[in-house]
Order: sequence, then structure tokens, then C-alpha cells
Amino acid sequence: MFRRARRFMRGGPPHWRQGPSVPPALRRAHRLMDEGNYAEAALAFHDLAKKAEEMFPERAPFLYIEAGHAATLNGAGKKAVAYFRSGLTLLGTQQRHHRLRKAGRRVVEALRERGFNAEADEVESVVGTNVTVWGKADAPTSKERPILPTHCPSCGAAVRSDEVEWMDDLTAECDYCGSPVRAES
Repeated sequence: MFRRARRFMRGGPPHWRQGPSVPPALRRAHRLMDEGNYAEAALAFHDLAKKAEEMFPERAPFLYIEAGHAATLNGAGKKAVAYFRSGLTLLGTQQRHHRLRKAGRRVVEALRERGFNAEADEVESVVGTNVTVWGKADAPTSKERPILPTHCPSCGAAVRSDEVEWMDDLTAECDYCGSPVRAES
């Protein structure tokens, strides 16, 4: 379901060349966010994250973080922190320190913008603890990258070009569904 993007880019079976299939539940979760139904979106992303932990652990952190984002927009600060903690801790255990710092910084800024200062402090502590426990890896060198679409064409997730994992010079991988996202021409 989620891992097909890498195989797709390497050529994979012919039926994959039409694009990886995206779980309907993921599309639904993003649609709920777009419609402003944050309470249901938070639950949908949390459910997807729990399922992804075993089958697609590289996707789970971002699903938890998106659940936290939805909970924040719904005004549920404590629930948001629990979701953020799960996602950020997973990034730490997966030794994805650069992603942990970037996502953590973005989460803290979003919480502070909405007046959740105590929650932002708690998330900062989670990031600091995970970076300390799991080691401080150097951030990858940043180079000029092409402009990506703002949303994944397969699942509708927001695409952040400064945070995605690049598959090649023109293609990034969607954090949520693993689909290739090509730079705009």
C-alpha cells in the first residue's frame, strides 16, 4: 500500500506504473481536514498511524503528526500533544533526526500561533529529549531544489519541499502515501 512508490520509481510490475494505490482512508482523512472537520480528521489520522506502525513504520510518524495538527485545529491541545509525542518519538527511534528537528520546529510554531504555549513547551521537551537520547546527527546539506506541488496528487497531503525525502533531483516521496511527487515545470 505505502511502499509501492519506491518500487514504482524503479520500474516495478506493470500495474504499478500507473501509480501506487492510495488507501481510501488516507484520502478521506485529508478530505476531512480540507473540509474543516478536524475532530474526525484527528481520529482518522490516528487510526491510520496505529495501523501503519507495524506495516509501514516510515509513514506512521507523519500520520501521528497530522493527527496532532487536526487536534490542534480542533482546540484539543492535550490530545494534540499526545499525537505529536507519538510521531516525534517515532522519528527519534527511527534515527531520522533531521526530520525530527524540522517537524518539531513546525509543530511548536503552530501550537504557539494558536495560543497553546504550555503544549508547545511540552513538544519542545519531547524533541530535545529524543535528539539527546538518539544522538545528534548532522542535518543533510541543503541544496537548491525544484518547486514541488503544494499537495500530493495521489492522497491530497500537504507537501513541504524542505521536509520531504527526495528520490532523485526532481522527485520527492509523499510522507503519507509514498507516492512520487514530481517537481513542477
